[in-house]
Amino acid sequence: MIGFLTAIILLLLIYSAQPAIILLLERRVPAKAIAWIALSLAVPFLGFIGYWMIGRSKRVKAGQDISREYEQAAERLSSSVNSIGELDNIGMLVQEQLLQLLNECSGRPITLGNQVKVLTNGKETFAAILHAIEQARHHIHLDYYTIRDDGIGKQFLTLLIEKANAGIEVRVLYDGIGSVHLSKRYIKELKQAGVQVSCFLPARVALFKRLLNSRNHSKIAVIDGRVGFVGGINIGDEYLGKDERLGFWRDTQLQLKGDSVYFLQELFMKDWELAAKERLPVHAGYMPEHDLEDTVQEPVLIVSSGPDRSGEPILETAFAAVKAAKSSVYISTPYFIPDESLLSALGNAAKSGVDVRLIIPGIADTQVVLWATLSFIERMLEAGIRVYRYQKGFIHAKVMIVDNLLAVVGTANMDMRSFHSNFEQNAVLFNQQTIDQLRQDYEQDLLDSLELDLPSFSMRSRRQKAAEAAAHLFSPLL
Repeated sequence: MIGFLTAIILLLLIYSAQPAIILLLERRVPAKAIAWIALSLAVPFLGFIGYWMIGRSKRVKAGQDISREYEQAAERLSSSVNSIGELDNIGMLVQEQLLQLLNECSGRPITLGNQVKVLTNGKETFAAILHAIEQARHHIHLDYYTIRDDGIGKQFLTLLIEKANAGIEVRVLYDGIGSVHLSKRYIKELKQAGVQVSCFLPARVALFKRLLNSRNHSKIAVIDGRVGFVGGINIGDEYLGKDERLGFWRDTQLQLKGDSVYFLQELFMKDWELAAKERLPVHAGYMPEHDLEDTVQEPVLIVSSGPDRSGEPILETAFAAVKAAKSSVYISTPYFIPDESLLSALGNAAKSGVDVRLIIPGIADTQVVLWATLSFIERMLEAGIRVYRYQKGFIHAKVMIVDNLLAVVGTANMDMRSFHSNFEQNAVLFNQQTIDQLRQDYEQDLLDSLELDLPSFSMRSRRQKAAEAAAHLFSPLL
C-alpha cells in the first residue's frame, strides 16, 4: 500500500513539474510555452514527451560558426552602406534609427550594387530560374523546402542532368519534411548524372536530434554566384495554378543580381555544410567579383532567421519596420499567426492613423492554420486594421511594404514558426521603383480580395468561433 501511494505521489510530482520545465525552457516564447503546457496537461506525460522530442527549442551551435565564416567572406566582397549619407545620395530617405536597427537585427550590411526584378507568379519565376540555369557556366545551387516530381519538377530534373553532364557543378538541397514525397527515382536520376544531392534534416535524423520542428523553409537558387532567387515559390505544379482545389496561385519571388547574391550564396553554403557535411571553399568560383555597371545602386539587405542564429532577426526586422511607419503598412501572408509584440505594434500603428492592411487567403490550403489565422482577425478589425481575404485563388505571397520607405519579400510567413523555428530568408528592398512595383501588385491583390468588416465578421457561427479558439490556443505549434 505504501509503495502504491509513493508511486502515485511521484507521478503527481512529475505531472505538476511539467509546466514549470516547459516554461523554463520556452521562456523566450511565452505563447509557445502556454500551448505546450496546455497539451501536456490535457494529455498527461504523452504531451510532455511530445514536447521533449519535437517541440523543444534547440539551437544548432555548429551552424553559427559555419555561417559567420561565410558571412565574413561575403562582407569582404560586397559594396555596402556605411552611413545614412550614402542612401541619401541615391534618394533613399531612410531613418537613421531604422537603418541602425536593421543592421543590428540582421547582422549583415545593406549592399549597394544590385539589380532587382520582381516576379509575380510561378510562370515568370520558373521561366527566369530555368533560363539562368541554362546560362550556368560554373555551378548551380538549389536550396528548397519542397521539390516535387511533377511537371515542373521534371523540367528542372531534365535541365539539371543536362548541365551536370556538361561538367557544371550542380548541388540540390531539399528539406526532409517539405519534400517527404519526393520520389527515390527522382533523386537517383540526379545522382547518376553527377548532381550532388543532400536532404536537410531527414525525418528520422531530425527526430533523433530533437530538431523535427526546425525546418529548412528556404526557396533559394544561386547560379554562378552572380544571379540569385528568393521568395515564396517552391518547385511544384501548384505554383503554376495546377492544384484543382486551390486554383490560381498568387506568389512573389525576387531575382537578384549583384552583391546581395553573396549573402544568398552564404546561406546556401551554410545549409549545405550542415546537411551534406561538405565545406565549400570561398573562392572566385562561388563568390566571383561582380561586373554590374557603376550606375546600378539598388540597396538590398538579406535577413535570415533559424536555430543557427541568435535572436529572431526576421521578427525584429518586421517589428522595427512597423514601428517606423508614418503613413502605411501593407502585408500579404498565407499564414498569419503573429508574435504578440508584432500584433500590438500593428494595432498601435493603426490606432495612430497609419493605414494598416492585411491580405490573407480566402481558400485554405490547411484548414486548421486558417482557423488560427482567423482567430486574430477580430482583434485586428477592432484596432482599425483593414483585413482582406483573397478571392482569385490562393495567395502565398510573403510581402510587407512600409510607406515609400522599404519593402520585404522572402520565405518567411507572418507566423510563429517562421519567426522562431524555421530556417528562413527575407530580402529588404529600398529602391523606389521596386517598392512601387510591389505596391502596384498589392493594389491589384486588393481588387481581387473581399474586405472584412467587424459587424459581419463578429456574426460568424459559434462552431466557427469554437474552432478558431481551439486553433488559437495551439497556434504557436502550427
